[in-house]
Amino acid sequence: MDSGVFAALAHDLRLEVFRLLVATLPNGMPAGQIAQRLEVPASTLSTHLAQLERAGLLKSWREQQRILYAVDTDGTKNLVGFLVNDCCNGQPELCGYPAARKPTRAKRASGA
Repeated sequence: MDSGVFAALAHDLRLEVFRLLVATLPNGMPAGQIAQRLEVPASTLSTHLAQLERAGLLKSWREQQRILYAVDTDGTKNLVGFLVNDCCNGQPELCGYPAARKPTRAKRASGA
């Protein structure tokens, strides 16, 4: 796991942005609206959005004149997977998460 992910989330504003965008899944939000909701200047926010995107936690796209941002679910899954595997010693129940269920024989045979 790249330490850039942790560095990106270590800043209060970036963590606020990430939490806000998690709440909007799967849609995302325009940069201007994020700035308004968090009451920060757009120029300040831009730097933080870029760092979260470089860390693989956000993705962006353009719709006409607006740039929208959303949580990158693949990057977030990688982070959560790392935390469960490395920090919980591969035993999610130690960290308070239910253990992953293994498919039953019937499901394995049917490919479900």
